[in-house]
Amino acid sequence: MTLVAAAYTVALRYTRTSDKELYFSTTAVCITEVIKLFLSVGILAKETGNLGRFKASLRENVLGSPKELMKLSVPSLVYAVQNNMAFLALSNLDAAVTYQLKIPCTALCTVLMLNRTLSKLQWISVFMLCGGVILVQWKPAQATKVMVEQNPLLGFGAIAIAVLCSGFAGVYFEKVLKSSDTSLWVRNIQMYLSGIVVTLVGVYLSDGAEIKEKGFFYGYTYYVWLVIFLASVGGLYTSIVVKYTDNIMKGFSAAAAIVLSTIASVMLFGLQITLTFALGTLLVCVSIYLYGLPRQDTTSIQQGETSSKERASGV
Repeated sequence: MTLVAAAYTVALRYTRTSDKELYFSTTAVCITEVIKLFLSVGILAKETGNLGRFKASLRENVLGSPKELMKLSVPSLVYAVQNNMAFLALSNLDAAVTYQLKIPCTALCTVLMLNRTLSKLQWISVFMLCGGVILVQWKPAQATKVMVEQNPLLGFGAIAIAVLCSGFAGVYFEKVLKSSDTSLWVRNIQMYLSGIVVTLVGVYLSDGAEIKEKGFFYGYTYYVWLVIFLASVGGLYTSIVVKYTDNIMKGFSAAAAIVLSTIASVMLFGLQITLTFALGTLLVCVSIYLYGLPRQDTTSIQQGETSSKERASGV
């Protein structure tokens, strides 16, 4: 997952900084959801083994389960709010490094929503990871001739909402995945169906007028399709990571991807390695090591502690 995410970030940087006409990012996100849906359908078909069971699974879990579809529409809607709040924050803050507070926020949501516990060392590694990612992404403020009116209070408010949405949506999806025996790919299909609807609304609201004039696939190149493909594969890998590990590990993997993509950008785009980047990379590596030390299992939802009577009965 880390390598895929790093490759995606580098390819995305290229498509957004090249001299070619910029494509509509909203349409790319929508197409990504469609591809993830088709990939999940294909994997589910292979998992079920035959066409009859495949049709029965879709009929039972998708077409015949509107409540389950509504349940999986929650993270799609929350992610949509998160993305809009992040954009609003970037428009009103010189640097949105505070967005990396989503890492400890995700850990907090994991503890509160999934009834898990983290050791002191794990909490230290989480905050160390947060600090490391901030340093890796840190860019000193530069004076510009263009003065843009900003509202820092609005920016910080938007960041707070985006951070809470990020933590809640990720942990909510993990809880849904691990609270039943329903196939991961069925859950993905349910979520991506609602995701397509949400992203289509975003396309219409954000770029509807321009898309009518220039076309849905305006500015698309082979590199744009590569970005979409990597984003699709990365999304599937992310769901696997959440299913079999947890959202905190997803955060660590994403942090490693940020470091790798920045190193690749140094070689491909001539970015300069700074002292803050080197220190941030060191913190990320140390935090990953500390979090990976032998610890209590945090990958399964705790149903509650064993009662003292049950423990006493075995004595």
